[in-house]
Amino acid sequence: MTDTAIEAAGLGKRFGRGKWALRGCTFRLPTGRVCAVVGPNGAGKSTALTLAAGLLAPTEGRITVLGTDPASARPRVGHVAQGKPLYPRLTVAETLRVGADLNPGTWDAATAERVVAAGGLDPEARVRSLSGGQRTRVALALALGKRPELLLLDEPMADLDPLARRELMGTLMAQAAQYGTTIVMSSHVVAELEDSCDHLLLVGGGRVRLAGEIDDLLAAHTRVTAPADDADLLSSHTVVDSRATGRQLTALIRPTGPLPDTWRASAPSLEELVLGHLRNPEAPVPTPAAETGKAPA
Repeated sequence: MTDTAIEAAGLGKRFGRGKWALRGCTFRLPTGRVCAVVGPNGAGKSTALTLAAGLLAPTEGRITVLGTDPASARPRVGHVAQGKPLYPRLTVAETLRVGADLNPGTWDAATAERVVAAGGLDPEARVRSLSGGQRTRVALALALGKRPELLLLDEPMADLDPLARRELMGTLMAQAAQYGTTIVMSSHVVAELEDSCDHLLLVGGGRVRLAGEIDDLLAAHTRVTAPADDADLLSSHTVVDSRATGRQLTALIRPTGPLPDTWRASAPSLEELVLGHLRNPEAPVPTPAAETGKAPA
């Protein structure tokens, strides 16, 4: 057993002679958490999850999964890729039987069938006839039926309507609570993860921008509204992002001392935290968070 689900050091992946999808990424994701991997399209989220699943080899650096290399950890890992690859000619029932045959001794047929049944899917329907959202449901059924220790989900809710998204998110949270499954879920829609995840890995431009327990990261940042004339006073704090509108400025900061009485301070939302760091790639990144997954002191 290990308390680390995924650990990367100097991790990088380049495709051919082209652009680096990831470069110099160092982070740690703990076990027993629901981790959000967040960032804009093209940030490197899918590449990071594919490396963790052992389907790609790093160009540089290293990555370990559940205390071992990704290939050795694969039997303990469930992975739903963004494209939801399934055999189009198989029926839903045949697809689940393949899952059972590939995972003898660990297959949870009841869970897999429950996920499929909740979507009203015909077990005899062929995969090629299913909608994108229905294929997502079958792919999640396969991943959950495996009863994995670590579940990697790449944009899992993109094809689902809001009701199905809520229902399946509830299923994932129940899985995490009942079996202690570590869930690592990527998305560029922060709002879809805010109420479910407790750990954050923010990726931008192929690099780690922020990492740590979400509650700790939010507590370390403050959203302030102040008179525009006080702009110079911001320099005594760590400024992540600031914007001026007329006579007023709004900033996301990590305070290093008391704030002036003329400033209005409030706790940022997760979306404000993420957008602030993405808007300003040059903002200082807390070293302890990036390296250990712990929030900055």
